[in-house]
Amino acid sequence: MPHHPPGLIELRLANAHQLFNTMDPSPFHERDLDHDAEEFIVSWAREQAPESTLRLRIVLKQAADESVARMVQESIKHYFSYRAENSRREFRELLREGRTSLLIGLLFLGLMLLARSLVPPSGMWSDWLREGLIISGWVALWKPIDIHLYRWWPVRRLRRLQDRLAACPVEVAFEA
Repeated sequence: MPHHPPGLIELRLANAHQLFNTMDPSPFHERDLDHDAEEFIVSWAREQAPESTLRLRIVLKQAADESVARMVQESIKHYFSYRAENSRREFRELLREGRTSLLIGLLFLGLMLLARSLVPPSGMWSDWLREGLIISGWVALWKPIDIHLYRWWPVRRLRRLQDRLAACPVEVAFEA
């Protein structure tokens, strides 16, 4: 396997059509990348150091055609810009969901604390009920805690990677 400089992602294809999802009816410059091609590019980009400058080199085994080269370059930039924008939207929605869940969870916890204070502290069953109300209240905070501690950073990391891929130079080489 040939040694590649840091940040270089090289993809070799028989022709430009292999790069795109054949089921997508959009014009080429707006088409989705083929799932395998996207997975290859993203997985190689993830392996690069975060500070390295990414470069994408597409080698097509077809006759040189400047219009194909431009179309491939525009399509890749458009695709990863689109995906980064979707990730931004997903990130905002996730944080909105986290805030809403937090508000609902805190209100529910408050209701459970109020209900607990109304249960007389006498006997085994009332102790179980009082403890069950407290546990239920804290369990209601599980989702907002999960969102605010764990679920946001993978979405943000993916968006940053997609931004890097959208901004990276795309070189198209032909091997006839």
